[in-house]
Amino acid sequence: VLRSVGDLKRSEIVLQSSLNLSESLDTLLELGNTERALSDSYLATERAELADKYAVSAIDRYQKAFNDGNNPKAGLNQLSLLISLGKWSDINVLIPQIDRSLESLPYSRTGIYARLNFLRNLSCIKEIAENNNFACVNQVRQDKLRQILALSKPDIKIPDWKTIARDIEVIIPQATDSQTLSYALGELGHLYESEQKWQLAQNYTQQALLTLERVESPEIRYEWQWQLGRIWQQQGKITEAISAYSAAIDNLKSVRRDLLIVNSEAQFSFRDNIEPIYRELVDLLLQQKERVSQENLEQAIQSIDTLQLAEVENFLNCDLGSTLQIELTTENLDDVDNKAGFIYPIILENRLEVIFKLPGKPLKYHTNLVDRATVEQTLRKLERAILRGYPESTIALSEIVYNWLIQPLETYLESDEITTLVFVLDGELRNIPMGVLYDSQKQEYLIQKPYALALLPSFQVFDLQKQSTPLKVLGAGISEELQVENKSFVGLNVTEELGNIEAIIPSSILLNSQFTQANIQQNLNEGDFSVVHLATHGNFSSNPENTYLVVYDADTTKGSLLKARDLDKLLRQRRERQPIELLVLSACETAEGDTRATLGLAGLAIQAGTRSTLATL
Repeated sequence: VLRSVGDLKRSEIVLQSSLNLSESLDTLLELGNTERALSDSYLATERAELADKYAVSAIDRYQKAFNDGNNPKAGLNQLSLLISLGKWSDINVLIPQIDRSLESLPYSRTGIYARLNFLRNLSCIKEIAENNNFACVNQVRQDKLRQILALSKPDIKIPDWKTIARDIEVIIPQATDSQTLSYALGELGHLYESEQKWQLAQNYTQQALLTLERVESPEIRYEWQWQLGRIWQQQGKITEAISAYSAAIDNLKSVRRDLLIVNSEAQFSFRDNIEPIYRELVDLLLQQKERVSQENLEQAIQSIDTLQLAEVENFLNCDLGSTLQIELTTENLDDVDNKAGFIYPIILENRLEVIFKLPGKPLKYHTNLVDRATVEQTLRKLERAILRGYPESTIALSEIVYNWLIQPLETYLESDEITTLVFVLDGELRNIPMGVLYDSQKQEYLIQKPYALALLPSFQVFDLQKQSTPLKVLGAGISEELQVENKSFVGLNVTEELGNIEAIIPSSILLNSQFTQANIQQNLNEGDFSVVHLATHGNFSSNPENTYLVVYDADTTKGSLLKARDLDKLLRQRRERQPIELLVLSACETAEGDTRATLGLAGLAIQAGTRSTLATL
């Protein structure tokens, strides 16, 4: 249960305690599943050494559970993990063992799912080896697997496509309920998709959907609609493909929150199970031969916006439906600010699209023919150059990004007298401060141009109406060295910073021993503060447990960690009376973290009802 709600470390502790009492094969399997989820989480947060450690341990657990108990599920979990790690020799040994163990299973629902799982894994190996297609592997492991494949091609003794198809055909008559039959038909459609036999793939996928007509199974239906969309796209039937993708996303909306909150590995398989559907739909919407229609541009923005909302919900493990503000459309953006331009970059597999909206004008877009890998590599290099203070590299790389996002818009921006640029950023672009983008023609950064710059995590989550609340600041900071959980945090030069704020804006300042969770809570409850400015050490990560601020602990006279969820509780109580207009996180590396760390900032602000958040690199 702990794993199911995303508390992976406690899940590991409980299962290990259970294993210490009795080496149950079921516990071995469950501990392997938790260790695999931990491996994925560490890989997603760029801690490769820990990811490798947990992957090796998970394989050991699976192997022991499979060998000692002949448990096919353990063997199948081991097989899929070995495939994602490119362990070809181990796979060769394991496949015939699993094959033999499946022979004794009855054709119950469990037995059929196990057989289909095995055949899907065999298809995955063939897709990797024969088609160089890595879509069946966890996305965070794909780059490493490509490197392994470049060094050693898998020499694995597995059946040909025809034999695998025949094995699935044997299963189909054994299915006794609609869902199981749908899975079997859909898997056969997937196999023919892998073989590029489009008509057969289409026929079986449509049969899989027809089987579900009288049952409520959106969690299965969206998979086959997605599959049908891919098949139609390959046949050049773009209109039909868009319709299938749109239907898949409609079904996803009804199950997405269950997938995000309840599914055991959902938080780190999000990019594999959900994100590609949205991006592939946007790709279809923007690849028309003539100019893309306003309707398609609008739908592309809405699709990515829904994805970005889902990402924040995924990060927070919660449903934000009750906290959403007005749903903005491109039609009512002019009401927000008639001198604001909205810029919406979208990273696709083979290009970078930039959709933009100027006051009173229809949507426009421009295309950069640069693939996703190049875009992400450039952005990572730029982020490192900024953080390490390399001015030459920063200018060279930020010029490239400027030319992607801003340069094609310059004529429009100048003629429309734009005073504010609002960015709704995608992917790793969210880790780059837009002010650093460099115009080599005028030799100036974007922050030097006559624009205010703003960021939105999505259109749906913030009320952008202007407020007239007078500024009053609750400021807090740590200037002393503190010990927290065996870590030493050096003192920060915050006294002058907080003093400067106090000199220009009415403020109440909590310094060092005054900066406790209790004092923050009391001041927020009793004062009418519109700005909260926290100057302390902090860290943001795509794992909420690694997202924290350092505060003073009055009981121990040492520091303690104010976790994201604790800060949320402090701020959320204010939301009922008067939301915080601006939350400032001023510290070392509060906005620096892994590739999804900005979700911590966006999520914190949204959940707590804070209207704007500012954080330093």
